[in-house]
Amino acid sequence: MTTLVNAPVNTPPLAPSGTPGARAAAPVPAPGTPASAGRRKPVLAASGGPANRPAAAAHLSDAQVEQLGRELDALRDKVIASRGAKDAAYIRRVIKVQRGLELAGRATLLVSKKKGAFVAGTAMLSVAKVLENMEIGHNVLHGQWDWMRDPDIHSTTWEWDFVSPAASWKHTHNDLHHTWTNVLGKDKDVGYSILRMDASEPWHPANLGNPVYNAILAPFFEWGIAIYDLELEAYKDGEKSKAELVRDLKATGRKVVRQFTKDYAATPAAAMVFGSGKQALIGTFTANAIRNVWAHSVIFCGHFPDGVDTFTEDEIEGETRGDWYIRQMLGSANISGSKLMHLMTGNLSHQIEHHCFPDLPSNRYAEVAVGLREICDRYGLPYTTGPLPKQVGSAWAKVFRLALPPKKAATA
Repeated sequence: MTTLVNAPVNTPPLAPSGTPGARAAAPVPAPGTPASAGRRKPVLAASGGPANRPAAAAHLSDAQVEQLGRELDALRDKVIASRGAKDAAYIRRVIKVQRGLELAGRATLLVSKKKGAFVAGTAMLSVAKVLENMEIGHNVLHGQWDWMRDPDIHSTTWEWDFVSPAASWKHTHNDLHHTWTNVLGKDKDVGYSILRMDASEPWHPANLGNPVYNAILAPFFEWGIAIYDLELEAYKDGEKSKAELVRDLKATGRKVVRQFTKDYAATPAAAMVFGSGKQALIGTFTANAIRNVWAHSVIFCGHFPDGVDTFTEDEIEGETRGDWYIRQMLGSANISGSKLMHLMTGNLSHQIEHHCFPDLPSNRYAEVAVGLREICDRYGLPYTTGPLPKQVGSAWAKVFRLALPPKKAATA
């Protein structure tokens, strides 16, 4: 009989433990965790493998997959053992720069009646919002910096500059997406419940609007994520209680008020003293839109370009730790580029490394990528990467392609 373990939140599944034939005890949800979260955890097999591995990994034996898992564990352990003052200094420096840019941007927008001040203020606030959302907020909420034991830079205390509350996002993103990466019917990030992003999904006439939906989603990405994080579909299907929905609606409402007050009330009101209220309002709206378009582009580049696989539930039945790693590698794509580009993407340009090791400090992903790519090459697994324009174009091409009905097979 196979030993099974529960897959944890935020990190790759733990190594199998317990006596042969036993199951791990059901985990106790952390305070504030939605009741529906525990019901969705998969299990990992201690040995063996799925009856049907993904095509890109079908050539690997169970023993090879097990060895691959051990090698990736060792890669992760090496970084864990070497985390220290240099890493802590990095994230504190990024936070300091981000806060300086935000303060300077908002201050400049106070006198933004002059075009130069408007452009400069909007640009600085845009960069600050990108840094906070991508390199800081996303990664802090993954627990990448929890090891520092700094209560100000911790996944349990950080609230980011996004209309979706951190707790809601951590559930849908960390708990669900990173657990069920690209498993059709389980990972709702495949299309965000609005886009048809896989050829196996049934086509409906409404899918003709795929490009339009995506074009609207991009500048308002944070709002799309906030609605998505409410899990309205789960409520409709009876997987989420009315009490949970009401609680999440209230939390989202409070967060919306907070963001509106900061960006669309406080800053423009202060700018009115200098006759720049209208410009400040436009500047903050523009900064949010720029951040949203950038975040949308980076996320789509990491999940939807050509070369990224999706999986059926059959392909993960009997999945081991090594198979879990393989699914993360096949279901993600990287973006090649400069150190500045990696910083501005929150190092999600190393999406493959992030999905394999979501709780490792983001500044170490470039280092991890060298070893991970070598492992992919040695085991004959694809490593999908490309420059930003290519990956963005590929993701958008899929959006257009899947808007159309599938071609009917030719009859004899």
